[in-house]
Amino acid sequence: MRLSDQSASDLSRLISARKVAPSEVMADHLDRIAEVNPAVNAIVSLRSRDALMAEAQAADDAPSQGWLHGLPLAVKDLCATKGLRTTWGSPLFAGFIPDADDLLAARMRGAGAIFIGKTNVPEWGQGSHSFNPVHGTTRNPYDPSRSAGGSSGGAAAALATRMVPVADGSDMMGSLRNPAAFCNVYGFRPTWGLVPGDAVGDTYLATLSTEGPMARTIEDVARLLQVQAGPNPETPFDRPSEPFADLLTTDLRGKRIGWLGDWGGAYPMEPGILDLCEAGLKVFVDQGAVVEPLPAPFPATEIWQAWTTLRAMLTANGKRVRVLYDDPAKRALIKPETIWEIEQGLSLTAADIYAASLIRSRYHAHMARLFQRFDAIALPSAQVWPFPVEWRWPHSINGQPMDTYHRWMEVVIPISLIGLPALSLPVGFGANGLPMGLQLAGPVGADARILAMGQSYHRATDWPAKHLPKTV
Repeated sequence: MRLSDQSASDLSRLISARKVAPSEVMADHLDRIAEVNPAVNAIVSLRSRDALMAEAQAADDAPSQGWLHGLPLAVKDLCATKGLRTTWGSPLFAGFIPDADDLLAARMRGAGAIFIGKTNVPEWGQGSHSFNPVHGTTRNPYDPSRSAGGSSGGAAAALATRMVPVADGSDMMGSLRNPAAFCNVYGFRPTWGLVPGDAVGDTYLATLSTEGPMARTIEDVARLLQVQAGPNPETPFDRPSEPFADLLTTDLRGKRIGWLGDWGGAYPMEPGILDLCEAGLKVFVDQGAVVEPLPAPFPATEIWQAWTTLRAMLTANGKRVRVLYDDPAKRALIKPETIWEIEQGLSLTAADIYAASLIRSRYHAHMARLFQRFDAIALPSAQVWPFPVEWRWPHSINGQPMDTYHRWMEVVIPISLIGLPALSLPVGFGANGLPMGLQLAGPVGADARILAMGQSYHRATDWPAKHLPKTV
């Protein structure tokens, strides 16, 4: 087994025991990148091998800085990294080199990670298909003619192909879960506020997007979450962290999971997805859990109304994009989907935003009551299989037109709208040979519970290790 095939936790233990040197880990991952990245284009802005090997060799004999000491990490290209090009996938930032790390990057660097480059994203992170005019398109490791999803598509593809041992991602709509499903890895959206953002711009109303971990094992997810989580006193609504990696043991006997499927028919699904997710749920049943199919607990139309309103409001007033939109010359270089979001947001009234917040509040209360009966709920991680890489987005599902560029991933909204912790679990492959995932979500603050349930599932399945992509 190559070093790049090992989990991040195993590599960390080997480095700590001085059985392997960071320079050896770095060399093998850089070799893997040279072998497979041309086929998938997951890692961008890659630093020079000489510079990276020098940094890794310096880490060989240096005191450990933390769990990530000496491990190569490619940071998502929506997160600013000091001295390392950060583009947000926009031609307006094609040559931008930040002079400081965002908080997430600073925490991972502070834990000993060596930043090798960035992972590719859609322009401005909008749309679950990772293509942009700066770095091109990220392809699916299991079928390079298909999408890797997004916006953490580069991270998911880099993990699946063993180019990095663990990865960061972010998720406003479904950007940690959809690409994880498309690439046969794990993606965890934490309870909103557990992983704080930077104290830049509005920090009171912007409660939809969060950063989080991605990995090929649940232990790695939990360990990276421990690095990412923890209060930022400069931002409101912080939540205390926990030793998640020490809380991964659970007994599934008697645990109750509510299966929401296609939300009572509201969410069209391509053939085979529901069947595969139900096969994944049987793994929990085999370990003693009870899975109960549920009717739609809240009107999907109201959830969508609240979501699109609040998302548009935040996009229209975003700290970077709005100032570019206001300049006609720069606006011409912004993708149409982002312009549409901004203009939707600019058309909103205070009454529109308040009505959306009321729906969100009622929905939160309703789901809190549901979680008094269930330990977790489950939904597919996506409504479509990985689609042709040439598409901007799927325009229909089973003949049903999609009226926006993101309607085809509506199934992630019930979790995102109210900030629930959710883990995308690989559930195997369809008859088309493409991967799919299942969202397992719990009530606010139940991150440790969901990860522990995911660990039991992982031990019984381990899809990322059992089914390697064609590109490896």
